[in-house]
Amino acid sequence: MMQGVVNLRREATLTVVVGNSDRQLQAIDAVIDTGFNGFLSLPSAIITTLNLPWSGSDFVTLEDGSETYFDLYTALVIWDGQYREIDIAESETEPLLGMALLYRYRLQVDNVEGGMVKIEPL
Repeated sequence: MMQGVVNLRREATLTVVVGNSDRQLQAIDAVIDTGFNGFLSLPSAIITTLNLPWSGSDFVTLEDGSETYFDLYTALVIWDGQYREIDIAESETEPLLGMALLYRYRLQVDNVEGGMVKIEPL
């Protein structure tokens, strides 16, 4: 089980550890975005700091149903206590955790400032 918190803007958040193939790791506070069908989005500064390799480009569906083209990078995340290789979408917004990473997991949110966010396997 993983736990996060609802921030003062009433966003469900989770700290995710992201790294490269050399296991250089960085803790990232990400907003859970159920309208984003990708794994994780990160700004270019973090992608550059971690020296993540470019893996291609693809369309990603956004919260409003529109699609946009993103450059994708390969990264490792520690997810539910295990290393997992995922695609990172480059986006100059705050880091977003999408539905691809939550697939086969239950998301529970106590939707008040400081409320608990709980993610557990189905």
